[in-house]
Amino acid sequence: MSSFVDTLKNLGPQRLAVVGGVILALVAFFIFLMTRLGTPQMELLYSGLSQDDSSQIISILSKEQVPYDVAQDGAEIFVQSDQVGAMRLKIAENGLPTGGSVGYEVFDNAESIGSTNFQQNVNLVRALEGELARTIRAIDNVRAARVHLVLPRRELFSRERQQPSASIVLKMNNAERLTKQQVAAVQHVVASAVPDLKPERISIVDDKGTLLARGFDQPGNADKAQEIERQRLKKQEAIARRIEGLIERTVGFGKVRAEVYADMDFSRETSVEEEYDPEGQVVRSSSTTEENEQSNESENDMAVTVGNNLPDAQAGGGGGATAGSSASRSQETVNYEISKKITNRVRETAVVNRLSVAVLVDGNYVRGEDGTVTYEPRTQEEMDQISVLVQSAIGYEEQRDRVDVINMRFAAIEEIDDTPEIVFWIFTKEELMKYAEITVLGLVALLVILLVIRPLIKRVFEQQAAAEAAALAEAEAEALAGPAGVPVPSDAAPDEDDGFEELIDIDRVEGRVKASSVKKVGEIVEKHPEEALAIIRNWMYQEA
Repeated sequence: MSSFVDTLKNLGPQRLAVVGGVILALVAFFIFLMTRLGTPQMELLYSGLSQDDSSQIISILSKEQVPYDVAQDGAEIFVQSDQVGAMRLKIAENGLPTGGSVGYEVFDNAESIGSTNFQQNVNLVRALEGELARTIRAIDNVRAARVHLVLPRRELFSRERQQPSASIVLKMNNAERLTKQQVAAVQHVVASAVPDLKPERISIVDDKGTLLARGFDQPGNADKAQEIERQRLKKQEAIARRIEGLIERTVGFGKVRAEVYADMDFSRETSVEEEYDPEGQVVRSSSTTEENEQSNESENDMAVTVGNNLPDAQAGGGGGATAGSSASRSQETVNYEISKKITNRVRETAVVNRLSVAVLVDGNYVRGEDGTVTYEPRTQEEMDQISVLVQSAIGYEEQRDRVDVINMRFAAIEEIDDTPEIVFWIFTKEELMKYAEITVLGLVALLVILLVIRPLIKRVFEQQAAAEAAALAEAEAEALAGPAGVPVPSDAAPDEDDGFEELIDIDRVEGRVKASSVKKVGEIVEKHPEEALAIIRNWMYQEA
């Protein structure tokens, strides 16, 4: 112990400060290591919380006696990884987090007696906006939502009524985006929940400022152009898949590729046609008129008397001549109706003006007897048959369409290593990260022990061994030389030799004899060979 203290004294203040600093650093490192390993892993419970939601969630965690950490001024809350699922279910039972929006619970604690009609209307709009925001947040990839409703009030004695409108701001998860179908779904959900609100009057914007839906009565020209392009691409893809599905049954799967370009007319046309058929006459009405006329005239020269006018007188006298005439007329009128056909045609669907089809077909691969694969192009007869099939599949018109079928060798696909990756199914990602962290800290601790502590301890023991060797050399010098450098007689130094031999024996038992001590003894023997020889003779004499 005294030698260790002497060693520390010999180090000096600077070296002592360095050694003390290293020891303190090691102690602090091991304390951190033990604390880090003993502290449970914390995982994110919720992020992006409002102040109200954060305070309510913290109160629930405190009531359940669950350790938690708060970051980002309460916007993020962390709990132990093994309690994340249970706490989320527990918090969801209380309707949290609300995302800062207020739903119909605004009426739970409201005092309806002292509130005005204006306050009730405002609370109704707030509740409706909050409930819609919660519904929208249920959609996948939507992190937060904010809904603004404009519900105009109808004035008394006013015939005009303004239409309601809405605007929605969405905050997405990471770089996710909503599809067109999801945007339309959000519009219809909000429109169905608000009276007289049309989906066309709902505008939607994401957190990056991208306009997802316009809030106009009529869709804009950009929307129409996008719809036209979507229909055209859908038509092209359908024709290409039809061609590939037909040809692959003959040439094999993956050996044909088809590309189609369709020139389509999306204009809306209305036509009216009237056709008359002269041969298809139909009697509409007919009328017949007949007229008959007769007249008799007699020639008589007798005077006109009273007697002649008597009936008997006329019958008796028959001396005069008689003349008669008759006339008849017949008229028939027939009205005919000519058949007429009126056709109204309204074209709503698009019309294909022109199709350009390009089909690329791979050749045949023949395996030889030696195992080599040789490429052989297809014959012209096969290509003609494939061309006929393609033309039949698309409804080919010679004056309108163009079809090109070409046989070329496909590029070889690079082989993919099918060696399955080693996956640690037993552990989760969080557990693997934790074990990796422990391994890294263990390696750092091992390196510190090997590179810092071990050399320091070794140096201390080497200095102690050097001190022992120096003491041994001094004892040997005293044994070899007397006062004034006179050699001690062999019979006068038995006691000192005995002490020296005892020291050697003790060192040999304890295993403290180092190479440096042996070297020191060798140097002494080289410097004083006669004295060393006398000591050895003395030892031999004593043993004899």
